[in-house]
Amino acid sequence: MRKWLLLATAILLEVTATLSLRGALDHPAFYVLVALGYVGSLTVLALVLRAGLALEVAYGIWGASGVALTAILAALFFGDPLTGVMGIGIALVIGGVLCVELGAQSARSAPPAQSAPSPRSRDEGAPS
Repeated sequence: MRKWLLLATAILLEVTATLSLRGALDHPAFYVLVALGYVGSLTVLALVLRAGLALEVAYGIWGASGVALTAILAALFFGDPLTGVMGIGIALVIGGVLCVELGAQSARSAPPAQSAPSPRSRDEGAPS
């Protein structure tokens, strides 16, 4: 549970930093929030990995959630467009991350593959 709370924190810090970029255009003091948000987000993301969440899962969810939340919040806060095509794109990004998560889960639960003997090792006992 801790790793998921950390991941949510990393996502919120990244989205805050990205949205602050827009605010910094009019108010340069927001650049401090941008820097702190990105540094904080990457630091917390490292803690997520240390807590045991797989890299492909953590980064995928972090990235996809950041894109989706940033698009939605930019539409709410700044009046940026959010079209149906953009909504489909957001859904595809989220679906792609879910596929990565499901693939990672099945890979972790699958028994390790046994390797076949190499052709060289089979030939070593044969007379020349």
